[in-house]
Amino acid sequence: MIITAAAEAAAEVVVRVREYDPEKDAEEVTEVERRCEVGPSGKMSLFTDLLGDPLCRIRHSPAYLMLVAEIVEDEAQKGRIVGMIRGCIKTVTCDKKLDRSSSNGARRHLPVYAKVAYILGLRVSPSHRRMGLGLKLVKKMEEWFVQHGADYSYIATENDNHASVNLFTNKCGYSKFRTPSILVRPVFAHRVRVSGRASIIKLSLSDAKKLYRRRFSTTEFFPRDIDAVLHNHLNLGTFLAVPKDSGYGPDSWPGPEKFLCNRPESWAVLSIWNCNEAWRLELRGASWAKKGLVRTTRLVDRALPWLGVPSFPELFKPFGLHFLYGLGGEGLRATEMIRALCGYAHNMARKHDGCSVVATEVSSQEPLKLGIPHWKRLSCDEDLWCVKRLADEYSDGSLGDWTKSPPGISIFVDPREF
Repeated sequence: MIITAAAEAAAEVVVRVREYDPEKDAEEVTEVERRCEVGPSGKMSLFTDLLGDPLCRIRHSPAYLMLVAEIVEDEAQKGRIVGMIRGCIKTVTCDKKLDRSSSNGARRHLPVYAKVAYILGLRVSPSHRRMGLGLKLVKKMEEWFVQHGADYSYIATENDNHASVNLFTNKCGYSKFRTPSILVRPVFAHRVRVSGRASIIKLSLSDAKKLYRRRFSTTEFFPRDIDAVLHNHLNLGTFLAVPKDSGYGPDSWPGPEKFLCNRPESWAVLSIWNCNEAWRLELRGASWAKKGLVRTTRLVDRALPWLGVPSFPELFKPFGLHFLYGLGGEGLRATEMIRALCGYAHNMARKHDGCSVVATEVSSQEPLKLGIPHWKRLSCDEDLWCVKRLADEYSDGSLGDWTKSPPGISIFVDPREF
C-alpha cells in the first residue's frame, strides 16, 4: 500500500506502510527505537531494551502484527524505515449476563466476550514527526483489526503524554476508558518478611486454570485463552494464600472445586510472569550523586541484611522485572493475604539475576490495592486506557456498547501486554 505524506525538504515524499520483516528490518527498527528514546535534557527517563526482538511485546498473543512505515524514492526498492506500530488481538470478557439455564436456582453469571485488539509500540522517528505518519500507522493497523473480526481496539498510555492522548482521542476516535494503577516495588538485597499467619500454596497448572475460570471469568478483560497464558514458559506459577488456621495448606489442598464450595473466610491469589527474559528496562539521565546514593544503599543492604534497609534497586543499567497478574481474593483479611503473596513474590524475584523490581497493574478501585506494597515514586497512580468501538455488536451477539460502560471494581491485566 502506498500512502503520500507531507513534504520532506520541500519535496513530496512517498510513505509505504507494510508488514515488518524480521530478517530484513530488525536492525533498522532497533535504530528507530533508539532515536525515539531520547529523554528530556536534565531529567531521568525510562528506556526499553527489547533484547534484539522487536516482536517480544506481542509474540505471545493469539494473533499479532507489526507494521513499519518507510520513506521510498523508488517503489521497487526498499525504503528507509521511519516509524512502526504493533498490534495484537484476543478475546476477553467485556460484561457478564445471568445464566438462565441454572437448574438449582442459584444466581450464576456467565461472561460476555468480545474480540479486542490492542495497540502498542507506536514509534515515529523524531525527524519525521508532524507528517501524519502516526495516524497512518494507526489506521492501517485498525484495518487489520477489522479484517480479523475485532470488536474493539484499545491502547494504554501515560496521562501526561499529551501527544499520544491527542492522537488517539482527537484524531483516531478513541475515548478515555479506564485508569488503572501501576504499582512497583523494588527488589531488595534482603528477604522481606512474609506473614506467619498466612499459608501459601502453589497451584498446579490444572488447578490454576480451574480456579481462574470458576472464580474470575466474569472479571473485565479476563482472557478467554487463560490456559495459554498459564502454560506460557514465562509464567512462573500461581499462588494462593489462606489464613494459617483455615485448615488449608500445601499438604491439605482439596482442589479448586472443593475449595470454592467451602472457602475460608479470607483468601487471595496471584500469578507471576517473568518479563525478565522477554525485555528489560533502563533508567537514564541520573546524576552521579544519585547513582552513588543508590550504590551505597545496596551495599549496606547486602552487608547488613538483618537491618532490612529499604535499598533502592540498580535501575541505571538494563534490569528485568516480574509482573504480578490475576490478583483476586475475598474476605476481611484478603489484603493481609495479598500482602503475604507479594512478599513471597519479592523473595522469588531475588533469586533471578537482573530482576530489580516487582510490578502489577490493578483497577484504581481494586480493594486489594491496599495490600500491595509499592514505592510511590516508582509507581503510576493513573495509567490511561483509551478504547474505540470497531464493530456494531459483540462477538457473541449480545447488545450493548462496552465503551460506555462504567468501570468495575476489578480488572484483569494480561501479562502478555504489560
